[in-house]
Amino acid sequence: MALHIKKNDMVQIIAGDYKGATGRVLRLMPREKKVIVQGHNLAKKHVKPSQRNPQGGRITVEQPIHISNVLPVNSKTSRATRVKYRIKDDGSKHRICLDGSEISVIRKSK
Repeated sequence: MALHIKKNDMVQIIAGDYKGATGRVLRLMPREKKVIVQGHNLAKKHVKPSQRNPQGGRITVEQPIHISNVLPVNSKTSRATRVKYRIKDDGSKHRICLDGSEISVIRKSK
């Protein structure tokens, strides 16, 4: 299954508590079909003191969101859009918005 989201994409959350919010994808978890969006779906985590965090206490971490609840943002219109794929004559695969503008190249030509 081709994922319509990649790391560092700007996405808009279309369902849940953060509906309508936009952010950058920090991490993609394809097996669980989840993404972590920067600054959204935050939770407090209690940590013990360690060398990395000598004070210990509570830290804020981003929790995963299901990939079906986010859409990539079109850079031209700054709106969420669905994505289709097009293979050009030279063999390269491109992610295309439904209005025809290109988001990125998935696979370069050989």
